[in-house]
Amino acid sequence: MIDPLVERIATRIRSERERRRWTLAQLADASGVSRAMINRIERGESNPTAVVLGKLSAAFQLSVASLLAVTEDAPKEEPGVRRRADDVEWTDPDTGYRRRQIAGPRFPAEIAEIHLPPGARVPYPAAAFAFLHQLVWVLEGRLTFHDGDTVHELGTGDIIELGDPAPRVFANTGTDACRYAVVLSRTDRP
Repeated sequence: MIDPLVERIATRIRSERERRRWTLAQLADASGVSRAMINRIERGESNPTAVVLGKLSAAFQLSVASLLAVTEDAPKEEPGVRRRADDVEWTDPDTGYRRRQIAGPRFPAEIAEIHLPPGARVPYPAAAFAFLHQLVWVLEGRLTFHDGDTVHELGTGDIIELGDPAPRVFANTGTDACRYAVVLSRTDRP
């Protein structure tokens, strides 16, 4: 039985590739992810890692949140209210990184809550941040954040607003879990 979230990711990636009329080989070239891995992801046989999602989102010029977006099919208890118990949390199979979308698809900014376990390191290519303004807010713990060649040691309550796209790494070099929020908004320029 396929995990519903893995199936949703598979459907989203396949539909984005097909919408562009790309072959598996073209998406592999654009993303740097092997054709075999993309094929396994699209068939729901593999839960992609955060790194792979970052590469695919960069190739599609979409945010990672867009690839994980929850469909609006589920009935709502109250207009505009989403209960925590109904939220889906995606977990990176390699690092244990957990991501929960806070803002729904109709909200003008994408907001995600991330739990980064001790020792986890998640790199993203610069292209994953094209056409996006990004803010990172550390809610608990410590985050070692690489913005290109610059390294920032961020603690609870610290916020970093990011500029032009650069390769970025989110790392938890401490012994305690780190929880942070990522806020993204679209822009017309990379």
